[in-house]
Amino acid sequence: MSITRRPIAGRAVNPIGLGCMSLSWAYGTPPSPAEGARLLHRALELGYDHLDTARIYGLGKNETLIGETLHGKRQSFFLASKTGIIVDGDKRRIDCRPETIRTALEESLRLLRTDHIDLYYLHRRDFTVPIEESVGALADLVKAGKIGAIGLSEMSAETLRRAAAVHPIAAMQTEYSPWTRNAEIAVLEACRALGTTFVAFSPVGRGALADPALDPAAFPERDIRRDMPRFTAEHWPANQALIRRFAELAHSVEATPAQLALAWVLSRGEHVVAIPGTASTAHLEENIARWSWRPEAATLAAVDALINRDSVAGHRYGPAMQRTIDTEDFAA
Repeated sequence: MSITRRPIAGRAVNPIGLGCMSLSWAYGTPPSPAEGARLLHRALELGYDHLDTARIYGLGKNETLIGETLHGKRQSFFLASKTGIIVDGDKRRIDCRPETIRTALEESLRLLRTDHIDLYYLHRRDFTVPIEESVGALADLVKAGKIGAIGLSEMSAETLRRAAAVHPIAAMQTEYSPWTRNAEIAVLEACRALGTTFVAFSPVGRGALADPALDPAAFPERDIRRDMPRFTAEHWPANQALIRRFAELAHSVEATPAQLALAWVLSRGEHVVAIPGTASTAHLEENIARWSWRPEAATLAAVDALINRDSVAGHRYGPAMQRTIDTEDFAA
């Protein structure tokens, strides 16, 4: 059995899209703008038709890169961006007030060199503003034709249902992979019930599941994984042992570890799409090469038995970051 294109906000897209964050920020050393532009062009050539960005990625550099590189090809891809994480100088806050949303959107439209964004997410839950108020502001922007649909990111099933009572929610974006299972508590099923596409970010475990030789000690100083418990000296040895066994499983079915991780994610429901990120053209090509593959049930069961919430060591976030997350968490 193979996987076909899947719907998001009324569009049918390749179920493997491109998370663009790595082109400007977060992991390793970002490529130059010229290198990033070449990767974006290659992505379209390969069949990527869902590009995901956010204002926070490189503090606008990522939206700028996409706008400058692809403004002449705007009809060739489905474009998603996000607001809600606001940076002012050295201060960072979550702000989903209606006036902030409107101002942020105008800046994103300018940087992306477009008159509309197909899907606009609230990047995180603002616990000081009722979700209904924030979604109401986004609904007005849908009516104005400036955004095509509304999305939420890292929010709970309860928040999703409250938001959907105000306006249909096209997508919920949350971290999901064999080693991050929080969405299975409630969000995956809530999305299915509401007709909301579930967009899995970090579907290869922030690179960990793709590379059994990964060495967190070699991460550059600004790599955000340095602050994530699973990559610390306390937890990494146990996790790397799992990852090596995962790689062996992938090779036994003639796939790369990244391809098996992506196929596992897509097997979790017809309403699921994935947006792996990379700054490597080779990985870009690898990730989409087997986009329609559906592994045998025994292979998927072997993944579940090997890597799961009980076998992975360490929480996905440190305490400070976890306080900003609304997605349900497993009991300690």
